[in-house]
Order: sequence, then structure tokens, then C-alpha cells
Amino acid sequence: MRIGVMGGSFDPIHYGHLVAASEAAHRFDLARVIFCPTGQAWHKSTDRRAPAEVRYLMTVVATAADPRFDVSRVDIDRPGPTYTVDTLRDLRDERADAGLPAAEWFFITGADALAEILGWRDPEKVVEAAQLVGVTRPGHVLADPGLPQARVSLLEVPALAISSTDVRRRVAEGAPISYLVPDGVAHLIAKHGLYRT
Repeated sequence: MRIGVMGGSFDPIHYGHLVAASEAAHRFDLARVIFCPTGQAWHKSTDRRAPAEVRYLMTVVATAADPRFDVSRVDIDRPGPTYTVDTLRDLRDERADAGLPAAEWFFITGADALAEILGWRDPEKVVEAAQLVGVTRPGHVLADPGLPQARVSLLEVPALAISSTDVRRRVAEGAPISYLVPDGVAHLIAKHGLYRT
């Protein structure tokens, strides 16, 4: 079985994330894609960020309609900063503990993040644990991150012109976010008063 893992802050999750997961599932014949909202991202500040539980709830709401998508709490429930190597280890261990057969893992992330992988914790273990899929806007060229070519693939996704940063900015300015995020996510943003200045 091939399983995709999509890590990120999902602050908020938007259609670009969902299209990227769907395209990766199609291209790499993934049976499932597990979304893993970060607990405490080691490389991002926490100002004006939505709480982890709300980001988890937004991700559940956004992915509920697609039977290929699941959401995991491994990064939210683990104390301390979130590192990809821990995410992949914990998901593999959960599968083994449940008595399920081993899987082939694909870690899906933005190509910009992939270009910085050598700065991640234990990058060689990440590369051993999963095939890396860098999703990118059409025309983006990935700077060579110095990884084995056989373990890295690029996947162009037009919907990635949408960004969480832009969605947060639009909410702060009172601009509409319809058609950028699923309706349920927009309702949660409004209900919790997220991203307002």
C-alpha cells in the first residue's frame, strides 16, 4: 500500500492543499493521504496563528468529503516542536501497532520547503523513510537540494497560487475568502475570530 503524508500548519487549510493532495494521490497511486497539522512548528512564529486544535478541526472539516483523505493528530498530540522525521516515525509505528502491513510512504510538501530540507532535523532519515513529493506552481524550478534524485519528485499544481498567508491577510483586511477555502473552514475562521488584526 502507498500512503501519502501531507504535513503543514494548515493555517488555514485551503483548496491549494486539497488539490495538491488529490493530484499526488492520482499521480503516485496513493491509497490514502494523511494530513498532519503541525503542533508547534519549529521554524514559524506563533503570532496571529490559529490554535492547534482549531487548525486540526479546520483540516477535518476540509477533508471530510474525500474518502482518500484522513487527518492525524500525531504532531498536535506530541509535545515540543514538530519535525518531519518524528511525524513519519510515529505514523509508521501507529500502523505497525495496529497490526497493519508495512506501507510505502510519500511525504508531500511545498517545493520551497523541500529546497530547504538539508536544514531539517535528520534529513537523511526523512529521505530513507519516504519518497519526497514537492508540490509547486507551474513553471517553478526547484533549486537542487542535494538529495538523491530517485527519492524526489516535483508535481505542478496550478491551485497552489492560493496561499495560507494570503488568506490570513485577506481576513485581516476584511476581504472575501470564498472559493479560496472550503465553506466549513470559512465558517470556523469567522466563528473563532481568527486572523483579525
